[in-house]
Amino acid sequence: MTLTQLSYIVAVDKHRHFATAAQKIYITQPTLSMQIQKLEDELGVLIFDRSKSPVVPTAMGEEIIEQAKLILSGAKHIEDMVAVQGETLRGTFRVGIIPTIAPYLVPLFLKPFIEKYPEVELIFEEALTAEVLKGLNEDYFDVGIIATPTEQHMYERDLYLEPFLAYVSSNHELAKKDKICIDDLYKEDLWLLNEGHCFRDQTMKLCKKNNEKRNKAPIIFESGNLETLKRLVEQDFGVTLMPYLAMNEQDNSCTNGIVKEFEDPIPSRKIRLVYSREFLKQNLIDAFATVITDSIPKELESQEEAMVIE
Repeated sequence: MTLTQLSYIVAVDKHRHFATAAQKIYITQPTLSMQIQKLEDELGVLIFDRSKSPVVPTAMGEEIIEQAKLILSGAKHIEDMVAVQGETLRGTFRVGIIPTIAPYLVPLFLKPFIEKYPEVELIFEEALTAEVLKGLNEDYFDVGIIATPTEQHMYERDLYLEPFLAYVSSNHELAKKDKICIDDLYKEDLWLLNEGHCFRDQTMKLCKKNNEKRNKAPIIFESGNLETLKRLVEQDFGVTLMPYLAMNEQDNSCTNGIVKEFEDPIPSRKIRLVYSREFLKQNLIDAFATVITDSIPKELESQEEAMVIE
């Protein structure tokens, strides 16, 4: 029995699919299946019922997996203790980050961090807020980057406030305004992210709950990707809201969409670094947060007139 084998059964339990689990942990499915089969043969029990789809653990398998999680957590604890010794930062640092932040923030700080801390292996995984928090509680992630407060026992560190921007089609009535206000937003007129995205919830909080239907194309479309919503606007369909960094380098001269700022108070979201254990990897967490705040655009450093939407 090895830690690697235990990590494999935990991965299959998480994804309930051998091929998906293998893909997520960057090994081939035959290797994964062979190692789990080897562990089952050694223990003399079936850990997974392969006749069902999705695959599920057997009754004994559930108990083994729970013990495997405890063993892996203890092993990780030992690795973390060693990694934080000395002046040089090293070791693996796994970051859970929500999809409306990841593609816009990570490119800003990744290179400076790698250059400053070359012995740290950064691993990023995009996940919805609930999945990030679950991963933190299970010691899967070392830190998370999210845009809402947590109700769980988590340590939080504010990174920056990010304003909301409106992205409107060139023929939309809002395109004529210098700046827009919250009262200009109608939820029937907005392209939204899928349910589960906190940015969708924050957008809905800005919109009027009761408003008249607007004249628009009879289309209902919700996306898991902000870039898809941009493309819809550029096809002369409606309005969407975007976080500031998603539009930071937008070139309106090449598109049919127009970026509009909000009047004061500017609706914004608070980007937070969250983690579940204060004492381990604290120096890595401090360094990670510092590089992020040093890398963001200067205009995000102070927003006295911001209205934070949680």
